[in-house]
Amino acid sequence: MRHGEGDGTTLPRLKPRIEVERPKLHKVLLLNDDFTPRGFVVTVLRAVFRLGDEQAQRVMMTAHRRGLCVVAVFTRDVAEEKATAATGMGRRQGYPLRFETEPEE
Repeated sequence: MRHGEGDGTTLPRLKPRIEVERPKLHKVLLLNDDFTPRGFVVTVLRAVFRLGDEQAQRVMMTAHRRGLCVVAVFTRDVAEEKATAATGMGRRQGYPLRFETEPEE
């Protein structure tokens, strides 16, 4: 007779452990260009990414000085949606403003 069978004691049943993998995160990058007005870039950062004025100014200036800047990190779908929306705002105003996404390492 095995332990737990008929002797009045029972062994707890173990539930299989389910491993849940976190979704991969993606960075949204702001790429600098020489045509989009700085004020408009700040407006887009505030509208699409909900950045405060100071933070939007810092992101814009970092992209201006370095050529690009990470704006935020999201799941892939959200990152792509925000990059598309922000780029679209620029396109509708005739600016070459560009946001891209890339996987976070």
